[in-house]
Amino acid sequence: MAMKQASGKKGEKRTAIYDPELMVEAYQFQGVMQAFPNHFHEHYVIGFIERGRRNLKVRGGCHLTAPGDLLLFNPGENHACEAQDGQPLDYRCINIEPAVMARAAQEIFGNERQPLFAQPVVFHCEFIDELRELHTMIIRGERGVQKEERFYFVLEQLLRDYAEAGERETIAERRAEVKAVCSYLAAHASEPVSLDTLGEIAGLSKYHLLRAFTKETGITPYSYLETIRIDRAKTLLRQGIVPAEAALCAGFSDQSHFTNAFKRFIGLTPGQYRRVFAENRLEDQEEREHI
Repeated sequence: MAMKQASGKKGEKRTAIYDPELMVEAYQFQGVMQAFPNHFHEHYVIGFIERGRRNLKVRGGCHLTAPGDLLLFNPGENHACEAQDGQPLDYRCINIEPAVMARAAQEIFGNERQPLFAQPVVFHCEFIDELRELHTMIIRGERGVQKEERFYFVLEQLLRDYAEAGERETIAERRAEVKAVCSYLAAHASEPVSLDTLGEIAGLSKYHLLRAFTKETGITPYSYLETIRIDRAKTLLRQGIVPAEAALCAGFSDQSHFTNAFKRFIGLTPGQYRRVFAENRLEDQEEREHI
């Protein structure tokens, strides 16, 4: 298991790792001032703040988060944040794909339905220490039963206390026109997309489409498209595709734009993200050769 550390501005450190046993990603940001724009992920995010206060926008509201607060984002849930007090951010998170979460929920509760977190922020959460211990085990590259046990115990506690069984949608119920545009963007993310085309699909003028889409999703059509492209590029990078090819396949025509957008959304450059998984594949191959 390989860990990737990236240096940026003075005093800033970004660490990322993929755990092939648990099939999760873990990130640790230290001394980061970066603001993250409104975006979403196709995975769950379970994170907590260790330093710095942030204005977090999620689910149509604004929350002032502080050290000791737990953040819980469902797949597809828009969120954005920026520094509130000028202090750098120290933050850790574990990203869990929906299929992995569903399997874990099945193991824990015997329920095949996809769990959803009921609230995005748990203020002054007493469970942070347990989550930090699991995160540290992942970041250190520990293997074996003890880490897997803790993973299931942590998920059980989080899901029992803060999740529901998926009766509601991750994003608020949308009008048919907006759903049609979302479906089109998902199906044609790698192609050039025009506002004229989206307006025709929705049966709305471009202006009214922009207003309706942004009101109901919390994000503009272009930002929605960009987020889909970033997530698809992540999949390609995990497979070892070089950033330039991943950018083109995901729908980015400009490499510089892709790199800047990727770092804005993910906190790492495409090359840094790809190396995390490339190093894991190399380690796995070396282990197989020694068996």
